[in-house]
Amino acid sequence: IVLFAHGSGSSRHSARNLEVAAFLNRSGIGTLLFDLLSEEEAHAQEKVFDIPLLASRLALATRWLSARKSTQDLPLGYFGASTGGGAALWAAAELGDQITAVVSRGGRPDLAMARLKEVSSATLLLVGGRDDLVLKLNQKALSRLSSGKLSIIPGATHLFEEPGALASVATQAKDWFLANFNSARGSLPRLEKIRLRI
Repeated sequence: IVLFAHGSGSSRHSARNLEVAAFLNRSGIGTLLFDLLSEEEAHAQEKVFDIPLLASRLALATRWLSARKSTQDLPLGYFGASTGGGAALWAAAELGDQITAVVSRGGRPDLAMARLKEVSSATLLLVGGRDDLVLKLNQKALSRLSSGKLSIIPGATHLFEEPGALASVATQAKDWFLANFNSARGSLPRLEKIRLRI
């Protein structure tokens, strides 16, 4: 199962994250999208960029998922976008080997720079080739990750709005999660469809 951490100014309704989640679902990967902040908190700038707070919410959702009988044995991953990428890496540092893999889309790993050396999860940093500032930040962060890979999507800007850019993100994310989930567990069992109510 992949838990999504949305970026600043976004929510569980992020069209881009929903598109990636749907693609992962069609590949047999479960997804959980939720709001990291309440409606009131989402209007407070200091909360939106409070990476330790966002990471603590993500970790709380992870522990909730891990405690459920129907999902407790499944490998877990994070998909973070923008500031959510920083929150995902911070939470992965907190939870250690509970998180098998992380994918960051146009993420801000620099916001979790102090914790990057503690991240043991296999991490894929996806950045648009025309997203100059974020690319530099990701290149710097890559050197601190023990198991990281940077993939640059040619011609893409920060929001991956160019034709084919988001499809490339979804495909690379799917391949990354499946490879690392299967490596962690040998081979995944065939599971019945699980519907969770929160």
